[in-house]
Amino acid sequence: MFEILTNSVPEATNGFMSSFSSAGSLILMIIIGIAGFVVQSRLQSVFQKYSKVTSPGGMTGAELAEKMLHDHGIYNVKVTHVKGHLTDHFNPVTMTVNLSDSVYSSRSIAAAAVACHECGHAVQHATGYGPIKLRSRLVPIVSFSSQIATWVLLAGIVMMAATQSTTLCWIGIGLITISAIFSIVTLPVEYNASERALAWLENSGTLDSREMEGARTSLRWAARTYLVAALSAIATILYYVTLIMARRD
Repeated sequence: MFEILTNSVPEATNGFMSSFSSAGSLILMIIIGIAGFVVQSRLQSVFQKYSKVTSPGGMTGAELAEKMLHDHGIYNVKVTHVKGHLTDHFNPVTMTVNLSDSVYSSRSIAAAAVACHECGHAVQHATGYGPIKLRSRLVPIVSFSSQIATWVLLAGIVMMAATQSTTLCWIGIGLITISAIFSIVTLPVEYNASERALAWLENSGTLDSREMEGARTSLRWAARTYLVAALSAIATILYYVTLIMARRD
């Protein structure tokens, strides 16, 4: 059915639709870029707000991280300090939960949420959570592809203008697609880590219901940054695909 409908559209209409799709993809990228700015700004605002609210237990981010790890039977992961703001991450290679300046020594609700989120990744690793294993395998591939994708695309566009060959452009799009897949795989990893963090904070009695709402809000906005990143990667692919299709027509 689809094939019949496609073949019935005149060539002139196909060319118009290709041009329209290219412009539409560019507009979509701009919209997502604005959304990303809004989400990042909101995340900073929420983090600052709940960084001023002290958790009742009075434990620092580092202390909470160690407690959550031990409560899950994890003793081979070290909690360390890294410089920066919201540079927190779990490193499965060094088996460390790395907490930033604004989290490691802080006794705030925001610090508790972030520290436990990173421990959620450690729990995922310890329990063999599928998506995080897949993401770990993709890291070296994405690291390589992201470094050369832009250059390959630029070379492809120059070649397409000179020879009408789109081969190199498609290779560049393939490299970008790898990064997009990584962004998509990251979504369940990040959301699941937040769910684990919130479940532990509530079940352990670390935060009460009102404080839990603050932790939940902080992690919700943090997760949205990954959602915007995934949408941006998809929009970038659509833009270049429609651009090549329009040039070919």
